[in-house]
Amino acid sequence: MLKSLNLCEFTPKEEIENRIIELKKRMAEHGFSFAVIIQNVDLFYFTGSLQNAILVVPLDGEPVFFVLKSLNRAVVETSLKITPIKRDKDVKDILTDMKILKGRGGMELDVVPVTVFERWKNILGYDNITDISRLIKDVRVIKSPFELEQIKRSGEIIGHVFKKAKEVIREGVREIDIDAALVAEGRRMGHQGLLRMRGLNQEMMNCFVTHGYSATIPSGADVPISGVGITPAIGQGSSINRIGRGVPVLVDYGGGYNGYITDETRAFAVGDMKEIFKKGHAVAADIIEDAMIFGKEGVVGTEIFTRALHKAGKEGLDDYFMGHGEGKVGFIGHGLGLEINELPVITPRHEIILKEGMVFAFEPKFVIPGEGAIGIEVDFIVRKHRLERVTDTSMDVVYV
Repeated sequence: MLKSLNLCEFTPKEEIENRIIELKKRMAEHGFSFAVIIQNVDLFYFTGSLQNAILVVPLDGEPVFFVLKSLNRAVVETSLKITPIKRDKDVKDILTDMKILKGRGGMELDVVPVTVFERWKNILGYDNITDISRLIKDVRVIKSPFELEQIKRSGEIIGHVFKKAKEVIREGVREIDIDAALVAEGRRMGHQGLLRMRGLNQEMMNCFVTHGYSATIPSGADVPISGVGITPAIGQGSSINRIGRGVPVLVDYGGGYNGYITDETRAFAVGDMKEIFKKGHAVAADIIEDAMIFGKEGVVGTEIFTRALHKAGKEGLDDYFMGHGEGKVGFIGHGLGLEINELPVITPRHEIILKEGMVFAFEPKFVIPGEGAIGIEVDFIVRKHRLERVTDTSMDVVYV
């Protein structure tokens, strides 16, 4: 019955097995004897289920998937053998009997709070536990054919939403009303309803509609264009600002299908745009086209950023590139997968080498203070000899 109620397919057994094999390879290389995984996205990645559970991966031996609730759902969702428990304190006795608690252990200390970490050390009666999060990120950065299919399905939702945007963007309409229509359209097309980000205080809604002055106001979020939102309790997103003529409306939309996230931005305009916005859009399109020609497996991420910055500077737009003033951000691309801030990150500092199967959003944008913002965001899959676009939606400005 549960399978019949799900829109998406469950994670295949072979997929789960391969992910755990890759994690074990890295554990062996870095001297880990076991890993305790409790963060929701990592649990889903390595088990295919997102229940109240704990996954323990020993370097030698089969993974132990402890489930507190819901056992019935976990049995259907995962191909792993399940060990039911009544409380998390039961984990110690089972692991001790299995002789797993030895050597160096690992936990996801980039996201696990200190109090939770200390509690688990107390539960296990074991102190030799250090951070294993980078190893997990390195496993997740290369997407399998199954994952790429989920990402493309997520991208299809974006295509439907951008078509809907052309119908609902009109002069005098509020940003928040356009947002509501687009979120509803995405849900009708199978959007999962959430976007996940990794890290403390990282929050992200899946739709940002910004226009004019509202697109120029920075926030505490590490994004070039955050919007004003409707309350300082959130401080980002679409506002009650109404759409006017001659200034771009940016729709930054995150697709979400079967856990996998896509993230693209398109520009819309009521009437003709000012020349500064036309120029900014043309430069953004040129930066993307250059990245598609230059980018491929083996290219260093810093080179892609440098080429983009050079093009912006050549056109006299470097002051506005990826934000303005305190709103500037230090990246032009971010990895995608089960979280919206995965590896690789395309910055002038991170010399990450692109590998086939990586997926990232690439977003050359320009913020013109007091005027508005313009830009494009597209998603790429790294291939051996090129960058492949996730969606096929036009990058042109849509005039309504």
